[in-house]
Amino acid sequence: MTETLPESANDLLRGPARPFRAYSSLVRIDVGALSHPGRIRANNEDQFFVTRLARSFETMLSSLPPGDVPERADEVNYVMVVADGMGGHAAGEVASRLAISALVSLVLDLPDWILKVDEHGVPEIERRARRLVQKVSSMLVERGREDNDLRGMGSTLTAARSYGRDLLIVHVDDSRAYLYRAGHLHRLTKDHTFAQMLVDKGQLAPCDIASSGVAHILTNAIGGSTEKVDVDVDLLRLEDGDRVLLCSDGLTDLVDDDAIAATLAATKNSKDACAELVRQALDDGGRDNITVIVGGYTLPDEGTLGASTSA
Repeated sequence: MTETLPESANDLLRGPARPFRAYSSLVRIDVGALSHPGRIRANNEDQFFVTRLARSFETMLSSLPPGDVPERADEVNYVMVVADGMGGHAAGEVASRLAISALVSLVLDLPDWILKVDEHGVPEIERRARRLVQKVSSMLVERGREDNDLRGMGSTLTAARSYGRDLLIVHVDDSRAYLYRAGHLHRLTKDHTFAQMLVDKGQLAPCDIASSGVAHILTNAIGGSTEKVDVDVDLLRLEDGDRVLLCSDGLTDLVDDDAIAATLAATKNSKDACAELVRQALDDGGRDNITVIVGGYTLPDEGTLGASTSA
């Protein structure tokens, strides 16, 4: 059976390679993050993490004529994560720290990183995301079994990862991800709470969640008393100018979606947006820890890049 060469390889056979500029390497992100313990809690059980993942190719020495191979090529992803811990004493703080540090450790141990989305890779990206979070959950449960002070500790985990124009959302529990696009705020995640389950069944109106008394009874979390965790994974396309917000419930319990949208509309950069959102939550009582990450994306026009963006 003859294997079909990718189009980029066929291009090489027809002549010198054109300059390689992967689309993802041209994406720019203005990102800000801020966490505050609030006005009531003695410690902060929230954590955040932002990182840049990259694959690089750089020609050092070659006998080939100039232009036959690229001098440099990069694929770049950006990752944002929020974790809100829960548990007695200091267990919640340990849980959120361990959730993120364990996730990073597991990713670094992978023999390969998928840094580009195509139709064949999507199922593997989704499978891998779920499996990594499930492993993190097992690690938290095991740590709790080893230390009685940490038994039952758990954490939320909400993450966003950009693959150029594609955005992966990974979500467990009741921290949230939002997309702000063209003046409108869209919630990208669904809370894993008993109240949300009642809403889904038509037994509770969304406007009554806050006063229901069950708004913070969780139905799904990383860690806790069981290793089983359901991981929501979604993939969407970014547009130039989009802003993505990740936050803990310390923000959304006190600042509604309309106020969040107004703040994102009124702030020019991500750092100022984070500061203003946290300030609003504090002014409204600051009953819980408050954590926000805002990432604003500037995307190049794919039509101007042509074949030089293909891998």
